[in-house]
Amino acid sequence: MQLNTQKIKLGIGRTLLRLLPLILMGALTLATFWLVKKNTPPEKSPLERVRLHEPDYTIKNGALSALNELGSTKYRILGVKVTHYDDDASIDILTPRMRLFQPQKAPVTVKSDTGHLDGDLTILDLYDNASIFRPAQEATATQPATLRMQASSSYFKVLINDDIIETNRPITLEQGMSIMHSTDGGIFNNIEQSMALSGQVKGRIERAPRSNP
Repeated sequence: MQLNTQKIKLGIGRTLLRLLPLILMGALTLATFWLVKKNTPPEKSPLERVRLHEPDYTIKNGALSALNELGSTKYRILGVKVTHYDDDASIDILTPRMRLFQPQKAPVTVKSDTGHLDGDLTILDLYDNASIFRPAQEATATQPATLRMQASSSYFKVLINDDIIETNRPITLEQGMSIMHSTDGGIFNNIEQSMALSGQVKGRIERAPRSNP
């Protein structure tokens, strides 16, 4: 009886020795899996994944308009090519042209070679050959006559909600026959339709021709 018991123990020992490599391999595999799992960050859901700044649609000859509280057009933005980005809802515009409207006043046109509109539709950045143009307007019962005005710069920022156009770059202002140059830019107030220049200003001011009595 004791001999049989020794034989059984010997058989179990040999079996364990044969299985030892498999046991060690299994333990190593489990340890490796645990380490990988521990050091791998949890996968984000589709809504949490970082969206790349890539266009999701493009429109040729696109237009964007907004109305004021009276239902009249407040501004209109046109572009030869309009590219919308999904991550921040911003818009790139090729050859942008923006028209700003004020009641009983001549509409103001702002344009450039390229532009960028933020996702909140509050700031329009205009780059390269940027200009502000307001045509001459005859006097009305409530408004005095105004001369043709044009301001040119390499960059303008349109603060849409504030009806302000500004730049900190050199600017040339023409009004009627007068012409002024500013080194530090200026601010155009669309509500008052007036331009204030900053920095060193040089140029000439011509008197407006008097109308015949």
